[in-house]
Amino acid sequence: MAYQNSTVPFEKMLMKFVSEEDPMLSMLKWLCERLMEAEVDTKLGAEKSERVSNRQGYRSGYRIRRFDTRLGTMYLMVPKIRNGGYIPFFVEAKKRSEAALMNVIQEAYVNGVSTRKIEKLTKTLGIESISRSQVSAITKDLNEQVEAFRNRDLETTYPVLWVDALYEKIRDNRCVKNMAVLVVSGINLEGKRDILAIEPMYEESAATYTKLFDNLKARGLETVWLAVSDAHKGLVKAIRESFVGCSWQRCKVHFMRNILAHICGRDKQSFAEKLKQIWLQPDYDSAKKYASSLMDEYESKYPDAISTLEEGLEESLQFYKFDEIDSRKIASTNILERLNREIRRRTKVVGIFPSMDSYIRLVTSYLIEYSEDWSSGRSYINPKIITAIQEKLEKAA
Repeated sequence: MAYQNSTVPFEKMLMKFVSEEDPMLSMLKWLCERLMEAEVDTKLGAEKSERVSNRQGYRSGYRIRRFDTRLGTMYLMVPKIRNGGYIPFFVEAKKRSEAALMNVIQEAYVNGVSTRKIEKLTKTLGIESISRSQVSAITKDLNEQVEAFRNRDLETTYPVLWVDALYEKIRDNRCVKNMAVLVVSGINLEGKRDILAIEPMYEESAATYTKLFDNLKARGLETVWLAVSDAHKGLVKAIRESFVGCSWQRCKVHFMRNILAHICGRDKQSFAEKLKQIWLQPDYDSAKKYASSLMDEYESKYPDAISTLEEGLEESLQFYKFDEIDSRKIASTNILERLNREIRRRTKVVGIFPSMDSYIRLVTSYLIEYSEDWSSGRSYINPKIITAIQEKLEKAA
């Protein structure tokens, strides 16, 4: 929509608004986009294309963002800022109130609550005007957004993937089961994080993991440099077969837990302190040397722990191949652990989910918000570092 030029006489703009299918929504869209342009100008210390010595940054085009209001749904052209995020002030304000409403609706919906009861629940938030038909429309729209997000096209290259599972109590054929849902996150060539997949795993086998990765490739993914996960045999096999040439990093946190399971209580803390020093060494050779010394020291006392360490050490040191990147970001799946904790904090109010579909619906709706925030925020890994690694890999090929 066009009403970007503020020099157009207001009377003329008003006549254009009146000619639209929804004049009030058109006016609101125009106002929001003018407010965003003014806010970005202030943030950068310069107007669009203005050349000044003290500007604080540069624009980087626009992104389309859906914005639901009481008047209807708008698709706003939100300005992007190079090397920094921008979220409009009115979107932040809306998220606090509207998220509360959506949480109530989602949590009630996944519990099989009727739309009549959901309408009553929304009134606890002070929202009196929402009707049963509106609630039904919201839940239908939510399903559409979830499916669109889970099946959207992906970029061809994600330098790093993190793969981890969530476990939740879900009702299946009248039985309550502890079922797994796999979450795949990645960074693109701009260093921005994204959620690539949220998939139920009815059976944790190499075949089901391969099917998941085949789906990612069907959506556009071609190249992965490093995949980070725990050591589930089926998962590791699927990673290696699906992404030929990709390095696999065994999550050091999961690996440490596996090793410490063989250490008795009185020695566990002191051994753990020594153990974690392996992955804090400045380079691969130093890490191998330190690990060898630790194995010699404890081999006779804790043979099972040392055997576990020796067996998985090499895979836990793959992050050193990408020493340009902060090891804390790629040596473990901690990037997903914090996300998983936040999801569990929200899902625990439901208790036992009535179906896998209801769980996927709720979790995906949360992850969509995270994905949007990540895409508009700062890069998780500096894109210059990623470019340098890419050039190095291309020369070595």
